[in-house]
Amino acid sequence: MAIQNNRLTTEQYEQNFSDIHPPFDSREAALVEANRCLFCYDAPCTKSCPTSIDVPKFIKQITTDNIKGSAYTILDANIMGGGCAKVCPVEKLCEGSCVFNLMDEPPIPIAKLQRYSTEKAIAHKWPLFQRKPSTGRKVAVVGAGPAGLSCAHALSREGVDVTIYEKESKGGGLMTYGIAAYKVTPEFCEEEVNFITSLGGIDIKYEQELGKTISLDELRANYDAVYLGIGVGVARQLNIPGEDLTGVEDAIRFIYDIRERGYPSVPIGDKVAVIGLGMTAIDAATQAKRLGASEVTIVYRRTQAEMPSTEVELNLAKLDGCNLIWLASPKEIKGENGRVTQLICSVMEMGVPDTSGRRSPVETGKTIALYVDMVIKAAGQVPYEALVSTNQLDHWNGKIAINGEATNLPGVFAGGDCVNGGKEVVDAVQAGKDGAKAILNFIQSE
Repeated sequence: MAIQNNRLTTEQYEQNFSDIHPPFDSREAALVEANRCLFCYDAPCTKSCPTSIDVPKFIKQITTDNIKGSAYTILDANIMGGGCAKVCPVEKLCEGSCVFNLMDEPPIPIAKLQRYSTEKAIAHKWPLFQRKPSTGRKVAVVGAGPAGLSCAHALSREGVDVTIYEKESKGGGLMTYGIAAYKVTPEFCEEEVNFITSLGGIDIKYEQELGKTISLDELRANYDAVYLGIGVGVARQLNIPGEDLTGVEDAIRFIYDIRERGYPSVPIGDKVAVIGLGMTAIDAATQAKRLGASEVTIVYRRTQAEMPSTEVELNLAKLDGCNLIWLASPKEIKGENGRVTQLICSVMEMGVPDTSGRRSPVETGKTIALYVDMVIKAAGQVPYEALVSTNQLDHWNGKIAINGEATNLPGVFAGGDCVNGGKEVVDAVQAGKDGAKAILNFIQSE
């Protein structure tokens, strides 16, 4: 079947893309779970959170009906605590560290309790933070993603005037454009951005892209400091024959289109192959199935032991009916009349560990053929190496090199995915906080 769109009804789209982690349906339900918490001393859940949210404290505040206090505890540590409660892989962070796991009992639903408090704060626009009087100092932040927004909010709280330059038409970065719609909606992302900027002292200029509409030299000349939170966004190419055929899509672009254009407007194949098994690959595969693809197959060149996604994410793909082929690496994409018809994969076997510590897959000489009409590439993203090099920033294969958040250029700081190559949203939020602290020290030292 040819690639098509609008194959489902409005009701089917709404059902397929409804919240996979619905919130508590009542105050009583939240209290039941909150009262299970043991309020551990030196709590492992707090230690496993990159932003160090005091989990026992905010849960205790819920049990005493101090919801505003609970929201403040969360958002003071992680200003994007609302969004992170929806998208964080909590099974390997806070909830994965809950002591109840050692007792063969379900962990405290920390993320769900975090949503309980933060969603109320965001929906009701509670003024939880007050901005110090303006110091007259100005900082430019490039990128309105989690790192940039976190940095801007922390700086503004200290009286620094911040201007954010964002290349897209909306803020939120990966939260808004790169995560499955059934995890977090664009509407919530917009509300969260508005909540962050409601503090005052933060001005976002949209459709302003570094290297095109604005230059780093210009920002350095007009501001006391610059923070780069540009993330990663260049899709890793497969470098195989047939990659330019119609029906071959990049996973990030595919997810971006779903969130920007709407479900009926995004063409989807009948038989879809997804290459890769990270979180983005899972999001692409499950959404392809929910858009109406009859068959979705995930192809991964290693085994389940080496997969970058979590078991929870993998099970989500399985529950949606996605197939998996392990130890298969794309070798060639074939087509007819310019359109995809087959994905040829090399059968692999595991060899010795590579530089990342994972065993390297090696070819066996055998191949398999998948008859598909759409291929979604989710083999990862690479940093903006050309942009970084053009601006004379020291880097490691495109990842900006920093020393205490400072780059080699005086007054220029960086953090988040553009430095670490791509981690979780919560890691980017902490990077933004660290960047703000370094910038404040820099400004004061001047």
